[in-house]
Amino acid sequence: MAQWIHMSQMIQRLSDETVNNLYPPTAFPIEVRHFLAEWIESQRWDDFALEKVELESQAQTLLDQTISMLQSISQQNANVVDKLKLMQISRNMTMLNQQPLRFAVMVKEILTKERALLGTLPQTPSSTPQYQQHQNRENSFPSMQDVDHLVLKVLEVQDIRQKMHQLQEELNWERQNFEGLQGPIQQNGMDPKNSEIQKLQNHIQQLEYNVKALATKRFQLLKECVDILDQCQTRLISRLKAWRWEQHKATIGHPFDENLHPLQTWCEQLLGVNGKLRQELMLIGEPIPELQERLGKLLQVLIQSSLMVEKQPPQVIKTQSKFCTTVRYLLGEKVASGKPVVLKAQIMNEMQARNLGSVPGDNVGELINNTAILEHNAVSKSTCATFRNMSIKKIKRADRRGSESVTEEKFALLFSAEITITGCDTPYRIQMISLPVVVIVHGSQDNNALATIIWDCAFSESDRVPFMVPERVPWRMMYSTLNSKFTSEVQTNHNLDHYNQHFLAQKIFDKPDFAEDFSNILVSWGQFNKEVLPGRTFTFWQWFEGVMDLSKKHLKTYWSEGLIFGFIGKQHLHLILKDRPNGTFLLRFSDSEIGGITIAYVSATENGGQKIQNIQPFTKRDLDIRNLGDRIRDINDITYLYPAFPKDEVFKRFYSEPRASPPGGYIPVSLQTRVGTEGREGSSAIPLTPSMTPIAVSPASNIYPVNQFQQPLGQQEQDMEGGPSGEFSGFNDQASANMEIDFESLLENLPE
Repeated sequence: MAQWIHMSQMIQRLSDETVNNLYPPTAFPIEVRHFLAEWIESQRWDDFALEKVELESQAQTLLDQTISMLQSISQQNANVVDKLKLMQISRNMTMLNQQPLRFAVMVKEILTKERALLGTLPQTPSSTPQYQQHQNRENSFPSMQDVDHLVLKVLEVQDIRQKMHQLQEELNWERQNFEGLQGPIQQNGMDPKNSEIQKLQNHIQQLEYNVKALATKRFQLLKECVDILDQCQTRLISRLKAWRWEQHKATIGHPFDENLHPLQTWCEQLLGVNGKLRQELMLIGEPIPELQERLGKLLQVLIQSSLMVEKQPPQVIKTQSKFCTTVRYLLGEKVASGKPVVLKAQIMNEMQARNLGSVPGDNVGELINNTAILEHNAVSKSTCATFRNMSIKKIKRADRRGSESVTEEKFALLFSAEITITGCDTPYRIQMISLPVVVIVHGSQDNNALATIIWDCAFSESDRVPFMVPERVPWRMMYSTLNSKFTSEVQTNHNLDHYNQHFLAQKIFDKPDFAEDFSNILVSWGQFNKEVLPGRTFTFWQWFEGVMDLSKKHLKTYWSEGLIFGFIGKQHLHLILKDRPNGTFLLRFSDSEIGGITIAYVSATENGGQKIQNIQPFTKRDLDIRNLGDRIRDINDITYLYPAFPKDEVFKRFYSEPRASPPGGYIPVSLQTRVGTEGREGSSAIPLTPSMTPIAVSPASNIYPVNQFQQPLGQQEQDMEGGPSGEFSGFNDQASANMEIDFESLLENLPE
């Protein structure tokens, strides 16, 4: 069924690009189109490309066969009009003899597009939170089968019109013959009931009846076509909304297929159907106000709904900073030529976004470079307006409510233009609003502004009143958001596990002793990013975002391969390490410092017991100086990654290669990590390799002091007794990472 339609599109494209007087393919009988479509589909077109000159003879053969096929069908067709049209097409297609490869590539592109459109529809992402499931994609797609069915109905209407035209011509002819017989009948005294005359009268009556019957059927089919068009367009609009919704959710890491070409094809098809139906109504000769009004409203909605923000502006925008955005019009190829279409952007606040249909209020901001021309790209078949150097010069803020900060106020960009579509006399005003944005004036506001955007993208509902979001959400929703955001930012498939989830819940709710399920406990916006964590100077989101940033820049591979335990509380740390041999360690994110990773390991006490040491966290700055793998190699006190993996086997590929000696006879210098009293007199030190002798500290590095937490410790961070012997001293945070200089080696190698 779809092949008939795409065959028609193919012939139409061929006609558009060769001659202007080719008859429209939709006027052919269905069986002709069906036959041609099946034949074209059966040929091998996949290998053709314009640069493959060696295939030109093969392309010429296929073109000749196509022309021959059209000529053969035209000779066999009993309908004179159809025969003439097919012969005309075959003659026009001979004009492509000079470019047979172009013909082959054109057919290949159409068939490829058809197969893609008829392929399996993508499924709803499994990561979509249970609390907010958008309408099933399969139900919201205006499927190709529906559009095919609609197009076939329109073709049937056109066939009926043609048959009516032929019957009307025959009826006019027979009436003329009958009127011509009236004179001889009266003059010669012939019996009006003569069998030949009576037969002619009966034939005329039958023709009149058939014309009326076809007219009735034609009207019913037109009404049915408008109903189906309405249904298809409703589903298309739903899919356009779903695309924007998925684009919104992509901010927090949900999968998003940004390809707009299938939606553009459906928009163009429905616009074409609407035009054909309006044309059929005009050809009836008698006005049908109900159907004309419905088609007019459907046309207006389709034209106004086809503007999409393909590339959203940054959702956190700093004033006086350049940014770009791209707006795409899905009916761009149908825009009337002549006057260029200029899109204008303006910034609006939350109240203005809620009243888009009303008279615009005061200008709340000044946008620089806020206009762009809608331009068509013949290669990508897209029509876009790109704002390349837009910036916000100033912003007018609303009165803040209560403790609301400037980073909680949301704005949006409104894109609008006046457009005229080919075949439509009336210009239409089109507009589309961007996703919410937060406007800041200083980089220090970026983190809090991003928190506002994350909350909005994660917990807003589709078709909401701009920009309403709940104040509280269940923890399961919050955790799903944190996991999606973390994995997408770090670009990893390794998710947070249930241990991580439980610790994050303990941290945000400040419930270190809570061992039950947190799933249904409500977490508030304040707990997420307004209230500082107990004993800390930062909020939960600031701390979590710091971990993401560190992981993205320095720990991606470690995390992806499961080498980092991640988020773990000290109570849990005690339970899993207390029975492990000395030197067992794991990597966890610091819960006392933003953007830090620490090494927790089991070490011996002076009385033969065990204690857990936590090395001072390594931050981005530290890992810029020396990577995590080299720091792990440097530390003698850690030997086995939990549960029992030799560290050199696990981390060997992360170790840096020894550096070659610099030119000029200089002694190579390198950095090395020391913990506690390592490297001091009487303690064991890591054997120095040639490339690490002597060891020096760069000016950018620090000697790490013993880690003393300045903030009060919660119950989860207090020392705990444990272990079979009672000598397990619990959590000891007195270990620290140090850089030491081997002055003796340095002096020995100095030139005399």
